[in-house]
Amino acid sequence: MTAATLPAGDALRIARAFLPERWYGNRYHYYYTRAKLRSDPLYPGVIDALRGTSQPVLDLGCGIGLLAHALRASGIALPYRGVDNDATKVTQARRAAQRAELHGAAFDVVDLAAGMPSHSGSVTILDVLQFVPPEAQDAILEAATAMIAPGGALVIRTGLDDGSARARTTRGVDALSRIFGWMNAGPKRYPDADALRARFQSAGLRARFDPLFGDTPFNNWRIVATRD
Repeated sequence: MTAATLPAGDALRIARAFLPERWYGNRYHYYYTRAKLRSDPLYPGVIDALRGTSQPVLDLGCGIGLLAHALRASGIALPYRGVDNDATKVTQARRAAQRAELHGAAFDVVDLAAGMPSHSGSVTILDVLQFVPPEAQDAILEAATAMIAPGGALVIRTGLDDGSARARTTRGVDALSRIFGWMNAGPKRYPDADALRARFQSAGLRARFDPLFGDTPFNNWRIVATRD
């Protein structure tokens, strides 16, 4: 069974990579990382999906790079590349990865709405789809499904447009994340589960949808698609 959250010791070790250079520096990312890893079932869910795969990982919308740290803490040493359109977050991700001596991890500034990087292997898209315009969302999904190689997996964490109270809560909090500056875009469109299933089937992928609510009020789902 997948653990609900990352172990406290792992969360603390990862968070320390985000401490400021000097004692009086900004500790926002340190406290955010500790809280995120100890409250959100996202990372154990992704680790569980990628354990046993053999392909390099492309993390679309990597933010400050927490997935790379979580994978290494769990003994998964797959080559990793994270891309994000927020240059400030990418700079922070590079700095923390260097401090934590994460080997085989790289980070780049890429605007997914403008085009996708080249890749073959596994792909993760975590809390990203709802923040890009519908036409860009479709392009990202089309490109990502084509990138999945045998022995790899497409792992998505997203809210779904199912009309539930959880879906309304998710939309509200995502909108607030834009207002408070954590995300540089507000929610645009939440995927429809049936449309996703049809897309994956047409691309030759088998998909599984699992709720990833944890103890949160959000309508978060883990979607894992693999190629036979």
